[in-house]
Amino acid sequence: MPELPEVETVRQTLKNFIIGKTIKEIQVYYDPIVTGDSDHFANTLTGQTICDIDRIGKYLIFILDRDAFISHLRMEGKYNIVDASTPLNKHEHLNFIFRDGSELRYQDTRKFGRLELVNKDTYRQDLPLAKLGPEPWDADPEAIYAKINKSNLPIKTLLLDQTIMTGIGNIYANEICFTMKIDPRTPGKRLSKKRVAELITVSREILEQAIAQGGTTIHSFDANGITGLFQLQLNVHTQKICPVCQGTITKEMVRGRGTYYCKTCQKKKG
Repeated sequence: MPELPEVETVRQTLKNFIIGKTIKEIQVYYDPIVTGDSDHFANTLTGQTICDIDRIGKYLIFILDRDAFISHLRMEGKYNIVDASTPLNKHEHLNFIFRDGSELRYQDTRKFGRLELVNKDTYRQDLPLAKLGPEPWDADPEAIYAKINKSNLPIKTLLLDQTIMTGIGNIYANEICFTMKIDPRTPGKRLSKKRVAELITVSREILEQAIAQGGTTIHSFDANGITGLFQLQLNVHTQKICPVCQGTITKEMVRGRGTYYCKTCQKKKG
């Protein structure tokens, strides 16, 4: 699943290709890909020019002349920039045709991703984005501590809660717990204010490193052919041997999510 670094890589890549392009036509081949009426989505955006691309957490926001739309890639969504002569593949479900002959196609093998028309002036205050917590760069340690200091949920689960702090997914939650030397099953209430501040700092640092590397290439992720290199720096996620103690990495389910950690280096409290 694309997480914040992968989505940021997609944003930066797309900006190089589609800013300033005007939409001639939108073809929707799988209506549920669009939240709401797909015909209204297509008719509203046709004729408008893409002015910018924003990102909040794992959401992309395409800003046009008069309107905007948000895009969540979910498990395997991606955007392909192609020439109009390129044959449509069976997993491309929505096509933005530009006046210059190029096309932006949304591809999603599992069809979980969604696009939704939003108000370009108020999208940050409107749902679904309004329910998101801050990104690690904007997170206040006191506010985050107040959200988790009474929780019995595992810290791994709390890291994945987008209403607490947005942008972190399974891969980076595993890496954050390892860097902090904390067992991912540790209840949130066991973290002191100092450790919560450290949690935010480590989250920020790991996401910044991943963004600099273009994200992590897991399964089918790429940003229009650009694949990330951060997988070469992963310490625990999908790994077998701990890089610190050389012990065996454990994989188990923590509230339904595959979790990698080192039982020697990451100690549980509570």
